[in-house]
Formats: sequence, structure tokens, C-alpha cells
Amino acid sequence: MRMLVLIALVGLAAQLVDGGLGMAYGVTTSTLLLTIGANPAAASATVHLAEVGTTLVSGLSHWRFGNVDWGVVAKIGIPGAIGAFLGATALSNLDAAAARPFMSAVLLALGLFILVRFTVGGLRPDRLGRAIPARLLAPLGLFAGFMDAAGGGGWGPVGTPALLADGRLEPRKVVGSISSAEFLVTVAASLGFLFSLGSQGITWSWVLALLIGGAIAAPIAAALVRHVPARVLGPAVGGLIVLTNARTLLGADALDAPATVSRAVMLGIAVLWLAAVGWSVLQHRSGSHAGSVSEATTADEVAKPTAAAASGSSAAQCSESVHSAR
Repeated sequence: MRMLVLIALVGLAAQLVDGGLGMAYGVTTSTLLLTIGANPAAASATVHLAEVGTTLVSGLSHWRFGNVDWGVVAKIGIPGAIGAFLGATALSNLDAAAARPFMSAVLLALGLFILVRFTVGGLRPDRLGRAIPARLLAPLGLFAGFMDAAGGGGWGPVGTPALLADGRLEPRKVVGSISSAEFLVTVAASLGFLFSLGSQGITWSWVLALLIGGAIAAPIAAALVRHVPARVLGPAVGGLIVLTNARTLLGADALDAPATVSRAVMLGIAVLWLAAVGWSVLQHRSGSHAGSVSEATTADEVAKPTAAAASGSSAAQCSESVHSAR
């Protein structure tokens, strides 16, 4: 029972992050299931079965709050579903012993991508509002869907930063559209796993626990998406994923590194992670302060001509009063 409560809490926390950032539900929950000994294909299948429910609730919540561009959902979601089915089939045919290091390596790479992207990256406001062509969305969806199923997560980490970097869709609609399209991806991946594996290795109580936790968090995350500082949350989540999967790769199933080497590497990753989060917090505060100063300066510049006009009008009225008195 304690394990189910833990899994449900992880599902809740992961969905809060995913709903606010547009990524990390799959990589976070898959990492947990691998850590507690789940078979890689079964872990990915468990996560995707749970996500059928959580992404449906998340998509409806984002739609209700006006965070969805349905044209983008269709153009990226359908290719994503095809890629997810292919990825699920590929992972199901890998030997479990070989799949565990492979899956951890994929998750580590995705975590590193999130960490770097949101620590040093920024948004591009110059292209906001332009239509995103299908020639970009279709291959992006295909690749992200394949990585999502084969790696236990990747739809958000690949799709969200790519659309944010593209700059043609406002951030809240990037998150909402990616989250809504993920429903198609999870349905396709789940079908791929069920056709290839049946229900072998899937613990349905884990699926239910993840689903309940995620379903509770989804509406909250959709409501808060406008207020989440992505530049801070991204490095925090990315660093956690890198740290956890580096531990797996350094272990006996992969590199079998000496204990002293493992500890040194883990300590180095932890230090870099904390530094990245600290830097991101400073950059976020600096950006917020600069925006406030800019708004205040603009308000002053607008107020000065208004005040001058008001002063001139008052002077004119006084002059008219004097002439009238004479």
C-alpha cells in the first residue's frame, strides 16, 4: 500500500510539472519505475496506459483555459501517434537486460537536453503569432512519438522545447497543444505495447495509482500554466532526471563503475544541477525586474506628455478666466 501511495504522489507531482512545463511526466515516472525494478518495456507500457487517462484530463483542462491550438494538435499529434506505435514495437522486441541501460541512456540524454535548454535558452518573441508549417510539425511529431515510446518519455522534452524555440506559438499554447496531442501518442503507444507484450509485466495497480495522481494534478496544472517560471522548473526537473539515470548507467547493469568513481560523478552532477537551478532563478528574477523597470519607464514617458498637456490646458483655462474678468 505504501508503494502505491508513493507511485500516486509521483504521478501527481510529475503531472503538475508536465502540465506547467509541457514535459517530464513520462521521463519522471519511467525513471521511478526503473529505479524500483520494473522491466523497461513494462515500465514504459505502464506509464503510457496511465497517460491515456491523465492526458485526456490534461487536454480537456487546457482546452477549457484556452491553451490549445487545435491545428497544431492535429499536425503534430497524428505523426506522433505513428511514431509512438513504432517505438513501442521496437522497445518490446529488445532483451530486458539490454533495454534497461538503453532506456536510461535515452532518459539521461533527454534530461540533459531539458537542463541545458532551460538554463541557457530563452524564448523568441519576434516570430510570435505566425503559422507553424506542417513540414516542421510532422517530422517533429514522428520523432518525438518514437522517442516517447522507446525511451519511456520524450514527447514533451522533444516537442515542447522545439516549439518554444521556434517562437511562433505563445508558450501557454505550446504547453497546452503538446499536452493535448499527447493523448493520441499515448493511445498509440499503449496499443503497440499491448499488441507486442499483451499484459505481461504490467502491474495494473501501478497504472491506476499513476492515473489517479495525474488526474488530480492535471486541472491544477492547466490553471497555473501562465504563472509557472519555465526557466526555473526546467533545470530542476532536467537535473533530477540526469542524476537518477546517471546512477543507473554507472551501476552493475551498465558501466559497473567503481564506487568511488560513481560517488564523484554523482557529486559533480549534483553540484552542476544546483548551480543551474541557482543561475536560472537569478535570470528569472533579473528578467522580471527588467520587465518591471521597462514598464515603469514606459508609464513615466506616457505620463509626462499627459501631465504637460494637462498643465497647458489648466494654464489656458486660467488665462481665459483672467481675460473674462477684465
